[in-house]
Amino acid sequence: MERKQEKIKILFTIPNFDTAGSGKALLNIATRLEKTNFEPHIACSHNKGAFFNVVEDSGIPVHLFQTTILMTNRFNGLLQCWKISRKMKEINPHIIHSFHYAPDYSEALAARMAGIPWVYTKKNMNWGGKSKNGWKLRSFLASHILVQNMDMLREIFPSNKNVSLVCRGVDIKIFFTEPKDTKLMHKYNISNYEKVVLTVANLVPIKGIEILLDAFQKLSKNYDSVRLFIVGDKDNDYGLEMEKKAAQFSNSKKIHFVGKVLDVKKYYSIADVFVLPSKKESCPVSLLEAMASSIPVLASNVSGSRDILSDKPSQLFLPENPASLLDKLNWIISLDKKNRDDLIQNQLEIIDKKYSIEREVEQHELLYKNIFLH
Repeated sequence: MERKQEKIKILFTIPNFDTAGSGKALLNIATRLEKTNFEPHIACSHNKGAFFNVVEDSGIPVHLFQTTILMTNRFNGLLQCWKISRKMKEINPHIIHSFHYAPDYSEALAARMAGIPWVYTKKNMNWGGKSKNGWKLRSFLASHILVQNMDMLREIFPSNKNVSLVCRGVDIKIFFTEPKDTKLMHKYNISNYEKVVLTVANLVPIKGIEILLDAFQKLSKNYDSVRLFIVGDKDNDYGLEMEKKAAQFSNSKKIHFVGKVLDVKKYYSIADVFVLPSKKESCPVSLLEAMASSIPVLASNVSGSRDILSDKPSQLFLPENPASLLDKLNWIISLDKKNRDDLIQNQLEIIDKKYSIEREVEQHELLYKNIFLH
């Protein structure tokens, strides 16, 4: 009985905070856990990346060590897992919650060696191919698995009882309706009558930026006063390819590759339409943030996005289909004020009912308590 009165110590693990999306998701949970009942800790491999400063400012203890290793050499892998397990034991958490995105099972194995319940969040739709055995081992070793959309439940874990659907949440105290950022409007010389199409995504092939570019090229022929802003990490081969593609368009000056930014709120403030053209998704936070920021949204009809807009199928377009996206852009840009306001209000109601950060944190707390007590 005495053990039930102590704080539940949760060790959150993540490779690094370079890719701020996963890091923000972790920190959103860790910083909001009820302080009288929970004691969060974080383990990651290094302290690089601008977002790590935010992590340090949170006051949550951070342990710098590698929690995963390659298991190509089985004997050496087991030895390294044992060493990792000893570090886990030094921290002595009641539960380890992994935010690693890869099909690694070494961390789960180390947690087993340490006798610590291990949970992971399935953050993507990957499962088959060369990574299939890794995902299966990772899932077999897990005490519990959190998934982020219904397709994960149906397609990947149809009969696994140790799986819970926990959707991502957005903080409406941070993301809400704001006036246009005047400095940003001035920086890009955007006039009040121009329409801004925005997407927020790191530039990787799965995000389908080429689909958005193709649709926007045709859109700008119908609407002379439109701009496209692409916010996200572009420093990779795909990002370079997309910039080269856009440079060949006649409307290339209307396309802005912003790159990675820490505070995306000001870009939401200038947007008239938000588009997420992904080929796959789990539970896209940028879509939720845009909805909370009172921007009409469009998304490809794929897992995750489909869940969020299940009550609004008119705002979904066919995946990998620029013509379908163009039709939706023409429709949403031409909405009159009343229909636009109604659409925005419906989006805000979806956020409030299903995708608040409070709901996400509450579901995590309940899971941790159930694991701790059993």
